[in-house]
Amino acid sequence: MSGNHYKGHEVSCCIKYFIFGFNILFWLLGMALVGIGLWAWSEKGVLSNISSITDLGGLDPVWLFMVVGGVMFILGFAGCIGALRENTFLLKFFSVFLGIIFFLELTTGVLAFVFKDWIKDQLNLFINNNIRAYRDDIDLQNLIDFTQEYWDCCGAFGPDDWNLNIYFNCTDANPSREKCGVPFSCCTKDPADSEQKDYINVKGCVPQFEKWLQDNLTLVAGIFIGVALLQIFGICLAQNLVSDIEAVRASWTLQLASLNMARNRRLDYLERSIYQSPAPFVL
Repeated sequence: MSGNHYKGHEVSCCIKYFIFGFNILFWLLGMALVGIGLWAWSEKGVLSNISSITDLGGLDPVWLFMVVGGVMFILGFAGCIGALRENTFLLKFFSVFLGIIFFLELTTGVLAFVFKDWIKDQLNLFINNNIRAYRDDIDLQNLIDFTQEYWDCCGAFGPDDWNLNIYFNCTDANPSREKCGVPFSCCTKDPADSEQKDYINVKGCVPQFEKWLQDNLTLVAGIFIGVALLQIFGICLAQNLVSDIEAVRASWTLQLASLNMARNRRLDYLERSIYQSPAPFVL
């Protein structure tokens, strides 16, 4: 409908279709991530044995796909359908949900800065728990191998952390052929060019991660600020669209009320005219 019907109020098509187009990408990407997660679980037989989801002692990387994909799917659905159908409930849900995510990210960032030592201890505990579960899940194994190869590290704080794993520990009761060893991802990238004592990376992944953060602080901060600004921008656009829709509806409601009042006045006038008209002259 044209804006003339609403006495100058109309929904911005630019904002409406920008929100729709942007969120449909998130919606499709979210569905893809959830689909990848379900496929990975089906390959590992998790879907046929749901209880095995909680059996793994460490982190199942598939959870990252499922959680991130699920959040993106919900946000994308609410923003996409809400903008297309001009549904204020879905648009408000989109804004509130996005605002909660922004608040959680901000809170996490502040707490991580204030409680750095506690975060470091938790990261060490997290890595050690995953070291214990190494070889129990192929996705977790690939994630640990990628991390150690990317940062040229071994274990949380050094190769000795691999004594926590039942396959690599040096106890007499360990029958594994990998006893007293470490995964291949702990090896240096060019062992032929190294001394024998340098075949294994001796630096832990926690110190290497801290060093990487310090070296790439500008990049990390830029990414976080960019994501935060994008979220604020999305919230503002959704709220602007909600305001436009409510203004149009209010204008339309007011116009209908005015039309009803005018119609009632005409009906009252006609009724009075009928009853007050003089009786016809009869001979």
